[in-house]
Amino acid sequence: MQKNHIDLTSAEISCLWSSYLADSMFICVFKYFIQHIKDEEIKNLVEHALDLSQQHVEIIQGIFKTEEIAIPQGFKDQDINLKAKPLFTDNFCLFYVKNMAEGGLMVNGDILPNIYREDIYSFYSKCLTSTLELHGETTNLLLEKGLAVRPPKIPKPEKVEFIHKQSFLFEFLGERRPLTGQEVTHLYSNMQTNAIGAAIASAFTQVSSSKKIREHVKRGKDILEKHTKVMNSYLESYDLPVPISYKDEITTSKEAPFSEKLMVFHIAMNVTARIGIYGISISQSQRSDLTIDYSRLLTEIIAYGEDGVNIMIDKEWVEKPPMAADRKKLRK
Repeated sequence: MQKNHIDLTSAEISCLWSSYLADSMFICVFKYFIQHIKDEEIKNLVEHALDLSQQHVEIIQGIFKTEEIAIPQGFKDQDINLKAKPLFTDNFCLFYVKNMAEGGLMVNGDILPNIYREDIYSFYSKCLTSTLELHGETTNLLLEKGLAVRPPKIPKPEKVEFIHKQSFLFEFLGERRPLTGQEVTHLYSNMQTNAIGAAIASAFTQVSSSKKIREHVKRGKDILEKHTKVMNSYLESYDLPVPISYKDEITTSKEAPFSEKLMVFHIAMNVTARIGIYGISISQSQRSDLTIDYSRLLTEIIAYGEDGVNIMIDKEWVEKPPMAADRKKLRK
């Protein structure tokens, strides 16, 4: 180590560690997608996403070697079966990349305020920029192909108005007010992401060889579909359009393209994302009935996520994350 070397903080170590696991998984997923995609435009875009994940893994490996930090096992070629038949359509691969990029924008944006070392800050700044570019490319391609799913339209405000009644927030009695634009946005976005998650879970249930894992993943699919119905009821009550389902984008293949470990990890990562996004949705929603429903759904998805982690622990699939020193133990 050089004399003026600045050690990594807890935030920097843990963020790099988590990024490594996620990107190593995405590398496996994208390699499998590329093996079967027929549409050249979609294939080129997925290849771009793969290249970004590979760059991230390589950079993090270099940082960990320099810092003498153990490199996580993550996911490798043995977690993919490139010979497995296509499980997803080309269009779904495109939706998947957009969904992944949206998650990346949120994660990288959340990470950056906690980073202080210049090289790590530069790395995550570039991650954010490249993910933003990927998201833009994906959105443009969806628009070109007529596949883009836009949020609902609402009337344009014609004048400035102020709220005069507390019933805007608390409406336990009487007629409920219409949804705000923010509330519509989060409901629609959550439903769309849940639909993609449910499709992935449906596909994994179709190919998993483990009864226990099939049951766990199917339960996750059922939970997401139930959550979507709850959110759907809000939009339909004001004649607002609802997002599409992605069930038709799953083929009839019964061959598993990924290891059981990767599939359960993928579901767990989706759950983690749901927890964060539901929390944001609560903060952006002002109708009491909506925040109560989000809180209820959040509690359910947290409990489900814990069950998934327990399955992975039983299988010895969970790598121990970077942790604070146990000072009580060290004092003994």
